[in-house]
Amino acid sequence: MSLAVSHVSSVTYPPLPLPAGGTMVEVAAGVYWIRMPLPFALDHINLWLLKDGEGWVQVDTGLVETSVIESWRTLFETYLKGASVNRLIVTHLHPDHVGLAGWLAHEWGASLHMSRTEYLLCRTLLSDMHKEAPDAAIRFYRHAGFDEEEIGIYRAHFGGYGSFVGALPDAYQRLVKGDRLKIDGAEWEVIIGQGHSPEHVCLYCAEKKLFIAGDQLLPTISSNVSVWPLEPNANPLKDWIDSCHHLRARLPADVLVLPAHGKPFYGAHPRLDSLIAEHQQALDDLYALCAEPKRVLDVFSVLFKNPVTKRTLIFATGEARAHLNYLVQAGLLQVEVDDKDVAYYRQA
Repeated sequence: MSLAVSHVSSVTYPPLPLPAGGTMVEVAAGVYWIRMPLPFALDHINLWLLKDGEGWVQVDTGLVETSVIESWRTLFETYLKGASVNRLIVTHLHPDHVGLAGWLAHEWGASLHMSRTEYLLCRTLLSDMHKEAPDAAIRFYRHAGFDEEEIGIYRAHFGGYGSFVGALPDAYQRLVKGDRLKIDGAEWEVIIGQGHSPEHVCLYCAEKKLFIAGDQLLPTISSNVSVWPLEPNANPLKDWIDSCHHLRARLPADVLVLPAHGKPFYGAHPRLDSLIAEHQQALDDLYALCAEPKRVLDVFSVLFKNPVTKRTLIFATGEARAHLNYLVQAGLLQVEVDDKDVAYYRQA
């Protein structure tokens, strides 16, 4: 679930063909674009292969899914021709980015490179497989105003992360802000984003004027920024907006952005400006709505363009809670909990 689709006239796209399944397209010298299917409304993810001497570096993996594995095998046979993937970089823990990390690392003997928070949280979520939803999580959704049917939806999906993510390698190499990675003689700087996930790795190459953005900067949609039961008072929206400002200051205006969804694009600065403005407008609208007390479930209309369905309810709740937490921690809203443990938010 994301905020409304943006239409930013300043975003432009280089004339690159879309990579068909089992193929890749060169976007810059030694940097190749791969597109893998997703079984969701957002139906694809962009992945990247970077030439590195006689071998390769791969960024992100796709889901655990037979068709994706078959596409990778085709790519390896057709393009790599026996050369190996030596390093596997994962931007963050979401299933479409990390799902096949274990399989690919085993297939090649490649080392896995992630930020520490993303690696450890991925392992934590995998441990939820076959467990019952914890009481703290049920309270989180009752707090939002869920009825028994909606609580049942959450219970049914709890632990589903492991359906799309294979077991991670038992060891990894940590990526931190400011790391400089040498890939085929070029230097790639690790830039950390926050908000969409806790410690999202992005890669910037000043020499090639390329920015591998993962989900931290997309051309047409705003990435989901959510609060989850594990940390109910988190403020990821502040982290997200701060990260957008940081990227705005760090990236040059003419960088080519390689996003995880959509097409490679120019226009990082106006796109970041638009993302910041969209969230600020959403916060303003939400504050106005809370002139009268509102539950989390009551605020969807000012945050989302499309109706919230059973399929999108959990993500919508997380994103709504992120906006509400932001306003509460800014001192603009206050929270009152009734005798049924349902929270109501109103202007402070």
